[in-house]
Amino acid sequence: MPEAPRQQRPPSPERLIFGRRVREERQKGGWTLEALAAEAQMNWSYIAQIERGERNLPIDTMSLIAQALGVSVISLLTEE
Repeated sequence: MPEAPRQQRPPSPERLIFGRRVREERQKGGWTLEALAAEAQMNWSYIAQIERGERNLPIDTMSLIAQALGVSVISLLTEE
């Protein structure tokens, strides 16, 4: 019997906040996706997926992005 397709859940509010805050900080600093990705040693498309809330991130990845932006992880997890 074929397996039923998996339903994708919408991104959590926290994931959306993190992505929105990464985008805000990136744009505030004048960074392109490519420049931030290079600084954080990631692929630019991965950063774009994070900004759209499509990725569930480990804390270590959040930390790398925060360090590249020069901000704290907690600042990326809270609305301003």
